[in-house]
Amino acid sequence: MGWARRLLDVVDSSLVTKVERDHSQPDSEFRRRRIVVALVLVVGAVLLAVSLGLEPGDPAFYGWTMLVALTWVVGGLLSGPLHLGRTPSRGRLRRPVLSPVLLGLAAAAAFAVGALVVRQIPPLAGYVDQVLAHADAGYLPLIAAVTLVNGVAEEIFFRGGLFAAIGRRRPVLISTLVYGVATVATGNVMLVFAALVLGVVLGLQRRASGGVLAPILTHVTWSSVMLFVLPPLFG
Repeated sequence: MGWARRLLDVVDSSLVTKVERDHSQPDSEFRRRRIVVALVLVVGAVLLAVSLGLEPGDPAFYGWTMLVALTWVVGGLLSGPLHLGRTPSRGRLRRPVLSPVLLGLAAAAAFAVGALVVRQIPPLAGYVDQVLAHADAGYLPLIAAVTLVNGVAEEIFFRGGLFAAIGRRRPVLISTLVYGVATVATGNVMLVFAALVLGVVLGLQRRASGGVLAPILTHVTWSSVMLFVLPPLFG
């Protein structure tokens, strides 16, 4: 059962065991990070609500969603130092690449199975249709680009600046809840649910690796697969 042991080792290094690092900051810089994060969080949530509140097919959708992404990126970078992170692999600490992509694929597969159930429940399926309407009415290459850029941007802010601003006490739980609350501004129950579920996985990656690279790769892998898998499932 060597493969099972290997799988457990990958899960442990990706989501459980924390890599040793020292990312501590002086109190003044830590307070500044918290202030920046709080302000950007409010602005970003409002912009997110506006972007997803536009009518499907509205050309302004691309501009607004890119503005949301820019807000997350600038906020994350202005909040203070960010790190890519490392995970143990073959006796060394390396930048996580393959395991986050595989985890993103696994998460997408789980969401796809869940979608088969959701589409049988009209009220919930309607919320998914609201999101997919933008993809159906838009130009797919642009939609894909916007999806990828926003995935990266959200991780820079939520698993970067925000996660670091929380401190050492329950950062995974708190960052996930804040991520979900920010998504509440969209008024879409299924987006909030996805943010909460995915946020736990991404938060565990951030805690284990000490950086944003693993969450970024998992997020963009998951969102890319969802972009192409959900429309056929929902007709």
